[in-house]
Amino acid sequence: MSDFGFDLKASDGKARRGTLTTGRGAIETPAFMPVGTAATVKAMTPEAVAETGAQIILGNTYHLMLRPGAERIERLGGLHKFMNWAGPILTDSGGFQVMSLSQLRKISEHGVEFQSHIDGSRHELTPESSMDIQRMLGADITMAFDECTPYPATEQETLESMELSMRWAKRSKESFQQRNGFGLFGIVQGGVYEDLRQTSASALLDIGFDGYAIGGLAVGEGQELMFRILDSTAPLLPTDKPRYLMGVGKPDDLVGAVARGVDMFDCVLPTRSGRTGQAFTRRGTINIRNARHKDDSRPLDQDCTCPTCTGYGRAYLNHLVQAKEILGSQLLTWHNLHYYQDLMRDMRQAIEGGAFQAFQEKFTADQAQGDIEEI
Repeated sequence: MSDFGFDLKASDGKARRGTLTTGRGAIETPAFMPVGTAATVKAMTPEAVAETGAQIILGNTYHLMLRPGAERIERLGGLHKFMNWAGPILTDSGGFQVMSLSQLRKISEHGVEFQSHIDGSRHELTPESSMDIQRMLGADITMAFDECTPYPATEQETLESMELSMRWAKRSKESFQQRNGFGLFGIVQGGVYEDLRQTSASALLDIGFDGYAIGGLAVGEGQELMFRILDSTAPLLPTDKPRYLMGVGKPDDLVGAVARGVDMFDCVLPTRSGRTGQAFTRRGTINIRNARHKDDSRPLDQDCTCPTCTGYGRAYLNHLVQAKEILGSQLLTWHNLHYYQDLMRDMRQAIEGGAFQAFQEKFTADQAQGDIEEI
């Protein structure tokens, strides 16, 4: 099994082109990770996910520990075998879901006690148990256990939350089982306060991680503020380690974040939107439910080579969505994930060629055009 490491191959301005190597394969960055929360990327087979160009997917500690259970997955050979995904998997630590989904949670220095959103059963997550669950799942990239600071929060509330997360990060590192080909990422917190972000980044660097995530963004603060935080936070992180912006985002979020030095992303948007009739294209976003598509046999995106665009027209997709057919969700999700991977590939090529600014300008202009003329 190969070592875990990051090779920065090229940069263009602050945009970075690299390769992240894990024991289960390499990930070309900038990279987008489809979200497979409950051991499935919704509406997609693992084979179809791989065909979009995705090299790594994301799973979730909170959901998998509750159902079907980490011990069961371990007995069945680990998450990769369980869901038939051969490539790398990154698992979220569960901290965000405890904040957003669980009932009656109680946070202490030790960890978090919470009630399952599924059946009301009581559970506890600590830095130590989160590391152990992610080990049982077989995660190639483990995330440190943290408290995701809510937004909005006062500076004092954010400070206390960040300091707790930093203490938990230290415990996560101490309990993480070092293995060849596996890595542990720390998570920078600090909300919208730049000085707290700096303090958090410094604390994580002192602990030492294989990669660094920027957490607690895309929770309602808006793109302008998110970019401002990235402008000040990304330069604090080591150039020889991958940088991961958690839970982001829309296509223009990805382009703007890559321009600010981010390497990795995950978001439910392309899959969730695919299940609600929304498609992302080179000319912006399409709502396939709109009546204008009922007699239009053209593809969603004429420059897209995904199975949806090469085989099916807008009229058929409109029909499937209006009829609430499962195939509609599948085809739109397939297209959206393919588009996201095309976008990442195009950014990698632009950075390699020293043409990222030109790419960014063309991307913005193309998106501003809006959808093709109605028939």
